[in-house]
Amino acid sequence: MTTTNENDNNDNDGNNDGNNSASKSGGRPDGVVVFGARGRIGRAVAAEARSRGLRVTEAGRAEGDVTSAVDVARLAAGHRAAVVSVYDGRAVPGEFFPAVARALAEGLSRAGVDRLVVVGLASVLATDSGALLMDTPGYPQEWREFSAGHGAGTEALAAAAPAGLDWAVVSPSGDFDHDAAGTGGYRFAAADAGHRIAPADFARAVLDEVQQPTVHAAHAGVVQP
Repeated sequence: MTTTNENDNNDNDGNNDGNNSASKSGGRPDGVVVFGARGRIGRAVAAEARSRGLRVTEAGRAEGDVTSAVDVARLAAGHRAAVVSVYDGRAVPGEFFPAVARALAEGLSRAGVDRLVVVGLASVLATDSGALLMDTPGYPQEWREFSAGHGAGTEALAAAAPAGLDWAVVSPSGDFDHDAAGTGGYRFAAADAGHRIAPADFARAVLDEVQQPTVHAAHAGVVQP
């Protein structure tokens, strides 16, 4: 199966890093809040952010509801950027991801966050032909409902995001290779079921987009060089 298994990689759970939280640092608007920091990709993103000297707050179910704009605003207050890598296995994907998108658009705006990077799926990324990867011949369909829900979330974000929120969706252009060591690099690419990227390299791409954005109001894929 080449599409990312969100149950392995994303999580709507996490914990606040007390040593790096906004409340402990006086609310400096220079940090990043990671929603879903207990998932494998969320952990990699948080680790990469800390390695760059950024203040990180981990946010998950124990801290609040990512579909609530009130909770999002509370958790994001005092941060400049947010990264979101979440799912809820109990929810209908086509309802959950749009609800998350709307809560992010409203809540992050209230909190004064100006950069959002969402971890997406390759299955709803365009291939070189222009077709979505999930619509190409032979692509596995077991997770189609989940993929379509992700796509609906991106559409909802595009519709709801205010002008002051610079957002991007970043995904592998194919899938994660969880056994691979990071190479230290990555490149942007159209969707390709054969592409792979290590979580550490993906996290670098995400943090590059947090600190020096190049993708705006769009979905981009990355692969190991």
